[in-house]
Amino acid sequence: MESDSELRRRIERLWARREAGEFDEGSGIEELTVLDEFLTALEKDEIRAAERVDGEWRAQPWVKHGILLNFTLREISGYEYGDTTYNDVMPLAETATFRARGTRNTPDGTVVRRGARVGSDAILMSPSFVNVGARIGDGSLVDSCTTVGSCAQIGANVKLGANTLIGGVLEPVEDAPVVIEDGVSLGAGCRVTSGFVVGENTVVGENTLLTPRLPVYDLVDETIRYGRLPPESRAFARYVKSSVGDHELFEGGAYKPAVVATELGQETLAATEREQALRKSGPTD
Repeated sequence: MESDSELRRRIERLWARREAGEFDEGSGIEELTVLDEFLTALEKDEIRAAERVDGEWRAQPWVKHGILLNFTLREISGYEYGDTTYNDVMPLAETATFRARGTRNTPDGTVVRRGARVGSDAILMSPSFVNVGARIGDGSLVDSCTTVGSCAQIGANVKLGANTLIGGVLEPVEDAPVVIEDGVSLGAGCRVTSGFVVGENTVVGENTLLTPRLPVYDLVDETIRYGRLPPESRAFARYVKSSVGDHELFEGGAYKPAVVATELGQETLAATEREQALRKSGPTD
């Protein structure tokens, strides 16, 4: 495998050619070889769509360019998956190595696209979908009916509850993707979108919407935040009074969704630890 810097230069050259309109008639073997090496580097965790720099998560634009090139330079092809023929621009990831590193994926619906990184000792329950460029950390759980969108960064020992949506982001390439830091537990039905960052060891109540457009009322620091949940906190959805409630059409006032963040109580922490212990003690085959 070539160095990351050389791979980056080759991706950036391909991107410049794409922007100049040089690929009107499709790509050749040389270009597809670069794209395959790029996807392999993502799967091996040698490169990432976002990295933490000075405490802040920043997108890696060249990595997003590489992902977008896979959609623009490849043609739709037919692939076999079990008894199903599906049509896509890239095949699904090879999961034969999962067992060797202690990772489980249940049958009939755990779909991992090429270019996604799934760590060791992870669990993917069916049906679930992990898109290109996403990263699932070691020891994390992706529960049933959960989608992990493109480039999303999921830390280690994270629980994504059933029917959770982690939004993806490819464009604009400068925007950072959704980040779920280490040790987070998201309850069933949560939605995390638009580059929102959930701080480490935070527990989020079920059916909570986390997006930069909704305020987070931090009761610990007594401040209102946008786009981030502080670490070591407990968060849940609530409704706060809306200014449109002054309109005569809204009898009794109107309310808008918000998120409340408070201290992580010992009872919540203990319940989360018990759940993690039960998950780790389960069968590994």
